[in-house]
Amino acid sequence: MHPETHLALHHARTAELQARAAAHRLAAEAGAPRQELRTRLGWTLVELGLRLAATPPNGTKPAVA
Repeated sequence: MHPETHLALHHARTAELQARAAAHRLAAEAGAPRQELRTRLGWTLVELGLRLAATPPNGTKPAVA
């Protein structure tokens, strides 16, 4: 392959990789608040599940052995 063609291909690939990296950085920065919301929602569901598991059905008291 001709050296000038080879160099042009390297420059094109470098530009493509830099554009993809920049897009990934922007997506990661935009995704941070969403991750926080996901974490808060997850812990809320865990707390709700624990409350439901601790509450006996139909308001009856559990039998003590």
